[in-house]
Amino acid sequence: MTTLTQFFTNRRVAVSLLLGFSSGLPLALTAGTLQAWLVDAKVDIRAIGWFSLVGLPYTWKFLWSPFFDRFTTRFLGPRRGWILILQLLLVAGLIGMGAINPVTMPYILATMAVTVAFLSASQDIVVDAYRTEMLHPAERGPGASAVTIGARLALLASGAGALILSDHLPWHLVYVIMAVILGAFCLATLWGPEPARAITHPTSLRAAVLDPLRDFFRRKGSLAILGFVVLYKFGDAVSVALLTPFLMQTGFSKTEIGTVFKGMGMAATIVGALVGGGVVGRIGINRSLWIFGILQALSNLGYLLITYTGHHLPLLFGVIGFDQLCAGLGTAAFVAFLMAQCNVHYTATQYALLTSAMAIARTTVGAPAGYLVSACGWPTFFVISLLVAIPGLALLAVFAPWRKPTAIP
Repeated sequence: MTTLTQFFTNRRVAVSLLLGFSSGLPLALTAGTLQAWLVDAKVDIRAIGWFSLVGLPYTWKFLWSPFFDRFTTRFLGPRRGWILILQLLLVAGLIGMGAINPVTMPYILATMAVTVAFLSASQDIVVDAYRTEMLHPAERGPGASAVTIGARLALLASGAGALILSDHLPWHLVYVIMAVILGAFCLATLWGPEPARAITHPTSLRAAVLDPLRDFFRRKGSLAILGFVVLYKFGDAVSVALLTPFLMQTGFSKTEIGTVFKGMGMAATIVGALVGGGVVGRIGINRSLWIFGILQALSNLGYLLITYTGHHLPLLFGVIGFDQLCAGLGTAAFVAFLMAQCNVHYTATQYALLTSAMAIARTTVGAPAGYLVSACGWPTFFVISLLVAIPGLALLAVFAPWRKPTAIP
């Protein structure tokens, strides 16, 4: 109940939701929605798998994150000025991306998609830092839910909305519409409050680069923490790497995929994020990570059923609903865990380091996944997606012991 109340009464939580939407919108347009566009253009599944690598900036964003700790803006505060600049650049980038023909200019499209992903990853760096500095410690549970819900609503727009629109409009207009929607969220940046207390930022590049890394890697088990961050949602990343092409090849129309997978599925994720934020506040981060991690791993088995039933809309509703509900639960707990690992003086660099590690699976499994599907078929692929979730669950015994429940920091 506290989580729900803060969504409607707390300006900081509300801004977290709105900027979560701004961060999440470009992601699908360089991932699942782009894959659907390529399938429409009759691009080979192996080439589509390689296109997943355009998301690599999300994995390497920690390399330039110190820039945003060192060079803060003077207008709209140290963070919001950068957010506004990046939002405007993303609007231009999405319009340019939609103007490219994927058949005659695939390399140019890939280059533009990488540029959009770079700008989007940069926006993530600054938004994550701003949110971590702005939210009070007791607001991190609701804030984690808010950013998850905002991002999922964005994926609903750029996933379900874009797919449904593409059945009625050419793809270049779809990308223009998405750019206009993103531009509207510049208002959220203007509305956002500044942190209650002033944050001291590094005054040199040396301090911006070395001090945050030194602070993090001096902690006991820091490298193992990064490994855990990579592996915790690895199974989820594998299962959805080529999910849009899988559903299209199974016989589902783009409207059905948009309505069920991108639409109802996102609604289930939002419910999961709301419930997850409340559960984290009650039982702590550790136990939440255990329960939600097991559920999100088991949910991959639903896609295995679809490989045998084929086009079966009611089953798709059930599978997508359960999978995305579990994804929302797991993400709410995981985001709270990530925020708890950051020193407030180095939020841009340290949060970027953690989320870069988290993005490794999402941005790299697509290329080998295309070859794996081609060699082994979809049923074996989804069994593998369950097996690769086990190492992340095993590491919970080290980083989130069940008998040591941890409240929100």
